[in-house]
Amino acid sequence: MSTLTDRKNAAISRGVGMTTQIYADRAENAEIWDGEGRRYIDFAAGIAVVNTGHRHPRVIAAVRDQLDRFTHTCHQVVPYENYVALAERLNDLVPGEGPKKTIFVTTGAEAVENAVKIARHYTQRDAVIAFAGGFHGRTFMGMALTGKVQPYKAGFGPMMNDVWHLPFPNPLHGVTAEDALAALDRLFKADLEPGRVAAIIIEPVQGEGGFYPAPAEFLVKLREICDAHSILLIADEVQTGFARTGKLFAMEHAGVAADLTTMAKGLGGGLPLAAVTGRAQVMDSPAPGGLGGTFAGNPLAIAAAHAVLDVIKDEQLCDRAERLGHRLKQRLAGLRDAVPEIVDIRGPGFMNAVEFNMPGSDAPNPDMANRVREQALKRNLILLTCGVYGNVIRFLAPLTIPDEVFSEALDILEDSIIAARA
Repeated sequence: MSTLTDRKNAAISRGVGMTTQIYADRAENAEIWDGEGRRYIDFAAGIAVVNTGHRHPRVIAAVRDQLDRFTHTCHQVVPYENYVALAERLNDLVPGEGPKKTIFVTTGAEAVENAVKIARHYTQRDAVIAFAGGFHGRTFMGMALTGKVQPYKAGFGPMMNDVWHLPFPNPLHGVTAEDALAALDRLFKADLEPGRVAAIIIEPVQGEGGFYPAPAEFLVKLREICDAHSILLIADEVQTGFARTGKLFAMEHAGVAADLTTMAKGLGGGLPLAAVTGRAQVMDSPAPGGLGGTFAGNPLAIAAAHAVLDVIKDEQLCDRAERLGHRLKQRLAGLRDAVPEIVDIRGPGFMNAVEFNMPGSDAPNPDMANRVREQALKRNLILLTCGVYGNVIRFLAPLTIPDEVFSEALDILEDSIIAARA
C-alpha cells in the first residue's frame, strides 16, 4: 500500500522541496497535528506566515464573514471596499512621511517584481542593486535579485540582466558596513554609473540568507546615497514584516523609510496576500492596467489581513515578540559553554537565529545545524535551517504561542542541541 510520501513522489515535481514528511491534518495557534494524531510544536509558522498563529479566531471569523458575501470578483473588474480600506491602513502604517499608495498582489515574489517594475517606470532607469545572501523569490527577477545559487538559481539558465550584487554587511563573516559601502562606491566608479540605477533592494534582516540584521547606520547611509543619486530604496519586508522583529516593520528599528516597501507572508494570516506600498508619486507612475492581477487582493485574504492588523494591535504582538525573543536568546546563551559550535545568537524581536561553526574554527558547520533540526523533529518540534552555508537554525514560532507551549519548546530545543553533539 502506497504511503503519502510515495504518492507525493509519484505526483509532485521533486523541485518542490519538503523540510519534513509531516502531513498536516489540523493546526491551532502554534501546534500542528498529523493524520495519525501526532502533535508537533511549530517553530516555522509556514515560514513567518502565521505570525498571529494558526487559525486565530478573529482571522477565521473575518474570513467566514467574507465567505458569506463573495469570494472573487477581481478588483480590477468589480472593486470592493475592504480592499480600499486595507490600502488606507497600510498607507498609514508603512514607514515614511507624505502621501503613500498601495497595490495588492498574491505572493512575495510578485510584490518584488512589481516594486522593480514601478521603480523602473518611475525613474526610467534599468539597473537594480541587491545583496549577496538576499532572497527575493523564485520568479526570474526574484532569482536574479536573490544572492544564493543553491537551490534557487542552479540550472535555470541566464538571469535577468542589469542586476548587480553587493556584499551584505555581516561582521561575523568579515564584512563590515564600511566594507559594503566601499563596495558600492567601487561599483559606481568601475562598472555602473549611478544615473542608470533605478533601485537598491534590501531586506532589513536577511531571511533565507541567515537572519543577519542590516546595521542601522548602514541603512541610514544607504538612504543618503539613494537620495544623492535619485535612486529608489526598496525595503523587502516580506519575512520581516508584521511584528516579527518587535516593530510592525523592521525598517522602523533604523528610523529609515524606503520609497517602496514589499510585504506578504504575515499580512494574510495564512491566506495568500502581498502588497507594495510606496510614495504616492512613485506608485502612480505606471498607467492603468500596468499593475494588478486576476487574484490580486483576493477578498478573503483582504478580510484576513484586516483581522491580522487588529490582532497585532490589540494583543500587543510587537511587545510580545520582544519578550519571546529575549527568552529564547537567553536560553541559547546558557548553552554556549556546553556547545562550542555556537558561534552567534542574534535577531531583533522574535526573528532569531543561532549559527554553528566547527569548534574553534571559522568554518561553517551545516551538519550540526541539520542534526539539531533532525533531533528536534524526533521530539516533535519543527525547526528550519537557513544561511548561504546552511549552518543557521532560524526561529519563527507564532507570536501568539502560549507560554506553556513555548517553555515546552525551549526544553526540547535545548535537549536537541545537546543530542546533536553526541
